[in-house]
Amino acid sequence: MTQLATREAAKARQEDVQRRGRRLGWVSLGLGVAQLAAPDTVRRISGVDDSPTTRAVVPLVGARELVHAAGLLTSRRKSVWAWTRVVGDAMDLASLGVAIAHRSGRRRRRLVAVTGAVVGITVVDLLTAVQATRAKKIGSAPTARGSREGGPMELTATTTIRKPPPKVYAFWRDLGNLPTFMAHLEQIRTTGDRTSHWSASAPFGTNVEWDAEIVDEAPGEKIAWRSTGNADVPNAGTVRFVPAPDGVSTEVHVILSYDIPGGAVGKAVAKYFGEEPHQQLDDDLRRLKQVLETGQVVRSEGAPWGKRARKEFPQRPAQPLSDSELAKGADS
Repeated sequence: MTQLATREAAKARQEDVQRRGRRLGWVSLGLGVAQLAAPDTVRRISGVDDSPTTRAVVPLVGARELVHAAGLLTSRRKSVWAWTRVVGDAMDLASLGVAIAHRSGRRRRRLVAVTGAVVGITVVDLLTAVQATRAKKIGSAPTARGSREGGPMELTATTTIRKPPPKVYAFWRDLGNLPTFMAHLEQIRTTGDRTSHWSASAPFGTNVEWDAEIVDEAPGEKIAWRSTGNADVPNAGTVRFVPAPDGVSTEVHVILSYDIPGGAVGKAVAKYFGEEPHQQLDDDLRRLKQVLETGQVVRSEGAPWGKRARKEFPQRPAQPLSDSELAKGADS
C-alpha cells in the first residue's frame, strides 16, 4: 500500500508537469509565429528600432520559440525543454537590458514594459523547469531503503515490545499518542473517524503540515495511512502488530514512505544536523518501546540536549555524585 501510494503521488505530479509543459509549448508557438509572421509589428510594439541587427534578431528569436514549442508539445522530456526556455529567457533579458540602456522616451518605456512581461514569463518557466526536474527524479527512482538520495524515501524499522498486540495497537491507533514518541511530530488533531491533521517540525526551525486518512485497518493487527490533498510532505505508512514467539510481546513492523523536502540537498542537511531519516525512525520506535514498557522515555545523561537541530528531551548533564550520594552508596 505504501509503494502504491507513492507511485500514485509521483504519477499525479508527472501528469501536472506534462500539462504545464504543454501550456508553455503553446505560449512558445504563439510567440514564434508572431515574431516570424509580423516581425515589424513585434519590433514596433516592443520599442526596438528598425536597425539591421533587430531585423535579424527578431526572426531568430521566433525560430527559437518554435523549436521550444515543438519540444514542449511533442516530447515527454519536459524538464529539458523547460530549461531551454529558461536559458532563452535569460538571453532575452540580457538583450533587453542593453536596449533599455541605449533608449529613451517612449521606446524606453515600451522596452521596460516588455522586460517586465519577460521577467514574469521567466519566473513561470523557472518554476516549471524545477518541478519537471523533480518529478522526473521521483518517477524514475527506486524506493528501496537506502537506494535514493532524495525524493520518495521508503523507510523500514522493527522493534519488539513486551506488551500484547491489542494493547500496542490501541496505543498507536489513538493518533494523539504518536507525538509522545515520534520526536518531530508536534501535534496530530483528529478530524474524523479515519482522518486527521498532522503538524511536524523540519530543519532550520520550519514546520510542515498535512491531512491524512487511514486507508486500511485490521484491529489489533495493522494500520495503513497516507497523506491527502496538497501535503507539505507527501507520505504514507503501514504498521503491523505481530505476536512475538514468546507469546507475550509484540513485534512492531513499520514502513514509511515520504518525500524529503529539498531532495538530496535536504537529506544531506538533515543528516548533518543529526536527523537522518532512517535513524529518526529507529529512534522513534525505541522511544515507543520505552513509553509502553516503562511509561516514559528513558533519558541518558550522556547527551543532555539531544540532537543538534532540536534541543529535544532536555535533561541534567552528567556530573559527579554529591557527598550525600557517596555516603549513601558507602552505607549500602
